[in-house]
Amino acid sequence: MTTALVNVAGLVLIGLIVWWFWLSKPKAQHAASGVIDVIVDGGVYTPARIEVAAGQPVTLRFLRKDPSPCAEKVLFDDLGVSADLPIGQPVELTITPGKAGEYAFTCQMQMYRGTLAVKA
Repeated sequence: MTTALVNVAGLVLIGLIVWWFWLSKPKAQHAASGVIDVIVDGGVYTPARIEVAAGQPVTLRFLRKDPSPCAEKVLFDDLGVSADLPIGQPVELTITPGKAGEYAFTCQMQMYRGTLAVKA
């Protein structure tokens, strides 16, 4: 009986880990005002998913609170855009994505991850 209970608990934990790291989608922030504040802290971007319209400029205002060296830079590799992020100083990055799709933004080590979802 104890073995079965431990096995069931293990399977539940494995399921939660799979959901957390691969299946869950962060809540999206829509760029209605044209400016989105992105907090860089604790190993994550908040919000980690940003939805924008194709062809419309959007300004992302990054505020880095995390002193980790990994958080020093944000990269939009597919869009050819990057910016240095000093601690405690907001950095505005204006992007005009041309076509619909999902574009990842990361730190230089790709540990911090976010998505810019461009809708047609």
